[in-house]
Amino acid sequence: MTQTIARNEIKAALDAHEPITLVEALPEKYFNDAHLPGAVQINHDEVDTKAAMLLPNKSAKIVVYCSNMSCANSGKAATRLTQLGYTNVYKYTEGKQDWIEAGLSIEKTA
Repeated sequence: MTQTIARNEIKAALDAHEPITLVEALPEKYFNDAHLPGAVQINHDEVDTKAAMLLPNKSAKIVVYCSNMSCANSGKAATRLTQLGYTNVYKYTEGKQDWIEAGLSIEKTA
């Protein structure tokens, strides 16, 4: 089972410039509209094809998120990453909606 991580823990890691990789497990169009700072996009059904290129360090701290608590994409992506040998995977269950509602900064892709 994937460990979970809270918004304040992610924010603290980003503010402290700790090594953390955020992965949005939603289709590219949603990622382009808004994503957490520095996140990469890997839809839950693209993990096998994109993970090696975008996440080369299998021991890095990786936080997977999707839109909100009712979205299952982050869980699917996190499980698959673990199956592929990633050892430090977390799931931000509340997702992008929680981040935005807290008034935290987001990024957009042109």
